[in-house]
Amino acid sequence: MAAIDELGQPSVSTRVAGDVRWIVLDRPAKLNALTIADIREITRLVADPGPRTRGLVFTGAGTRAFCAGVHTATFVDLDPAGARAFIAELRDCLRAVRTSPLPTAAMVHGYCLGAGFELALACDVRVSTPDSQFGLPEVKVGIPSVIDAALLPAHIGLAMAKELILTGDSYPSMEMHRLGLLNRVVPASRLQEETEELLSRMTRHTQVALASQKRLFEIWHNRPLAEAIDASVDEFASVFAAPETAEQIRRYRSS
Repeated sequence: MAAIDELGQPSVSTRVAGDVRWIVLDRPAKLNALTIADIREITRLVADPGPRTRGLVFTGAGTRAFCAGVHTATFVDLDPAGARAFIAELRDCLRAVRTSPLPTAAMVHGYCLGAGFELALACDVRVSTPDSQFGLPEVKVGIPSVIDAALLPAHIGLAMAKELILTGDSYPSMEMHRLGLLNRVVPASRLQEETEELLSRMTRHTQVALASQKRLFEIWHNRPLAEAIDASVDEFASVFAAPETAEQIRRYRSS
């Protein structure tokens, strides 16, 4: 199912392959730049991925870009109230991706910039081609990088995060891989295969355990250490309320 490729209407296509839902940013003529309608559509798809879905993959249509960020027409004539309303919707979208109980992957080919980069950061894992480029060019537009750009220091260190954000420059995938941002860098011919293989190694586990672990990632990132460890105790206990936990333990012991 594909949305109409016009500004003002969502241009996000989606398909299901096995137990994985693919969410495709589908405006290749504009380097898959996002509009507010696209952001709302992504939020909707992540919130309701389908009852049999066990993983989500985000990618861009064509070979030039994963996503070049928010379409700059979005920012024209914004006042502070309009800017707040827009960025709150982007925040809610990225939060939905980051906190999804399902494993999530970004499959990147080409430019991965701005809000597109933040979408990739919100995913659990990132697989890229060697010729891809990553950057947060917002300062060049005249605005700050926000929302999931806040995750960047945890991935590549504060000094490099400041360089990337304050210059607004783009950096090659091999440099991002060296710094720890990317899980895999593979030729374009193997990109889908490697993404599916990596995601399958996560989706094979029980949904109860995966959802619990995803909640813990948020807790570990946002709370002080002692509080996060105490919350981990509660999460550990909670999974034993689910029958599939005991069943999986039995399977694991007999394997």
